[in-house]
Amino acid sequence: MDPLHDVLSLVGATGQVSASMAAGGSWAVEFEAPVGIKFNAVRRGRCWLRVDGCAEALPLAAGDCYLLTRARSYTLFSDPEAVPVPAGPVFLAATGGVARVGAGDDFAAIGGAFHFGDRARTLLLDALPPVVHVPGATAEAATLHWAIDQVDAELRQQRPAAGLVAEHLALIMLIQMLRHHLAADARTTTGWLAGLGDPVVALALREMHQRPAHPWTVAELARAASVSRSTLAARFRTVVGRAPLEYLTGWRVELAADRLRRTDDTLARIAQLVGYGSESALSVAFKRITGHTPRAYRRR
Repeated sequence: MDPLHDVLSLVGATGQVSASMAAGGSWAVEFEAPVGIKFNAVRRGRCWLRVDGCAEALPLAAGDCYLLTRARSYTLFSDPEAVPVPAGPVFLAATGGVARVGAGDDFAAIGGAFHFGDRARTLLLDALPPVVHVPGATAEAATLHWAIDQVDAELRQQRPAAGLVAEHLALIMLIQMLRHHLAADARTTTGWLAGLGDPVVALALREMHQRPAHPWTVAELARAASVSRSTLAARFRTVVGRAPLEYLTGWRVELAADRLRRTDDTLARIAQLVGYGSESALSVAFKRITGHTPRAYRRR
């Protein structure tokens, strides 16, 4: 088990591919803030992406992919002087699964959205910048385009379990985007996700995720990371924003909350599984972090 796997499992990520868009000439399309987490892949041509709240527009070329991690409106355009048209009517008028804008066919893109459970914003999305960009020349982009082609084929041909295959392929796409971001632009990442890009902190994170119920000490985690106790403590707080054992408490509470949502396990059993010796110890930590007692959380 590794932290990224663990968090994606908890947030319940699912994905879907929506209609394609083709464009040409001078054009601009304005999109409302998406309900899910939007992604797009440029299949042909070039354009620009302007996201509300971001200072600069991002140039996109054939092969490029991007992920929008905030519920913000955005605009795709070929010409900064073009007057944006709303995306809603454009996509409602799509024929053959392709929405068209402008004059010509020199640009094409396909996209969709990821949907997550309630805890995704806190656990994953807030640690990412508003836009995650995957250039077309990267190995991850090649995998993304392959996955999009496969999803498109599955849904068009309506093979048995096509929806399930599409969901799994979409999850692969999300993982590839996150992998590229961690490798190429970790400085814009915060929290535990930033810790995965630090060779020392990552080792401590993996130990805690592998055995969350173990009675970890900072000294023991430091030995696993081959550094001194003071080095690990300082580096972990600088990179992740929390002390190692504070992070561990938060992760144990997330695991407990997941079991409260998905199982009928007793509170005593959950406390044992996540590393607490008693129901009361878990309850104190749980209420301090979530604002609710475990029983109140389960009822909600």
